[in-house]
Amino acid sequence: MIVITAPTGNIGRHLLTRLLEAAPASGEELRVIVRDPARLPDEVRGRVEVVTGSHGDAEVVDRAFEGADAVFWLVPPDSSLTPADGYSGFTLPAAKALAAHRVGHVVGVSALGRGTALADRAGLVTASLAMDDLIADSGVAYRALANPSFFENLLEEAESIRDKGVFIDNVEADRKAPLVAVADIAAAAAKLLLDRSWTGVDSVPVLGPQDMSPNDLARVMTEQLGRPVRYERQPLDELYTTLIGYGLNDSFVQGIVDMKRAKDEGLDAGVRRTPATASPTSFEQWCAETLKPAVLS
Repeated sequence: MIVITAPTGNIGRHLLTRLLEAAPASGEELRVIVRDPARLPDEVRGRVEVVTGSHGDAEVVDRAFEGADAVFWLVPPDSSLTPADGYSGFTLPAAKALAAHRVGHVVGVSALGRGTALADRAGLVTASLAMDDLIADSGVAYRALANPSFFENLLEEAESIRDKGVFIDNVEADRKAPLVAVADIAAAAAKLLLDRSWTGVDSVPVLGPQDMSPNDLARVMTEQLGRPVRYERQPLDELYTTLIGYGLNDSFVQGIVDMKRAKDEGLDAGVRRTPATASPTSFEQWCAETLKPAVLS
């Protein structure tokens, strides 16, 4: 029995598709935790067991983890909470349920940065690493998918790219760093969940095929979209002011700013890309398949 949290999110929906394809041959049963079952596709609802509610709720995870052999764990960031409450606070009921039900294996979505000089001052990333420790302390075998920034973050810039030919971030224009497609994260999670021969606690970096800078991204977007696209760097104090203006929790906003600052200082550069840590989806492919339809729609 594999339990999947956040099955309708960017990563979860890709993972659920992969697991549904593999489940018959592998003899796995699938259970999902979802706030609104109506968001699951009709063809999915008939093939999985559904536990309705939030996976931050003690009663919900207690029901969901009963009889479970493995869990996919993803915390959706909550901008109304502090980073510590949003990650470790949200995860604490699940950590207790994992221990109570003797769940064997957990695969969690986390971040790069562990073991670096920036790990304790990287905002949301620091909170995510603390969440990993909380899960590991429950006694499960744990693999934290250590991810850089996602290609999919650029979908938030689709309107600006379409109307102004501009996308915005907060890092140096020539700062090269790993980037990854969420489908590749889901593929890494599926592999670990289906082959549970691993033990202990470790991180599994998912780094994409190459490091790229914002200027590199702009060049590829220009080529793929057939129109000029350029990068504008937003100062961190401007980012803070903008997010506070949306009414977000000030500690959460500071967590975003601290994370962005740490990434600009090289937070994601601490892991070497190897055949084991690379993932296949190129930015060119992702632009053609995902960004281009979003921009041109």
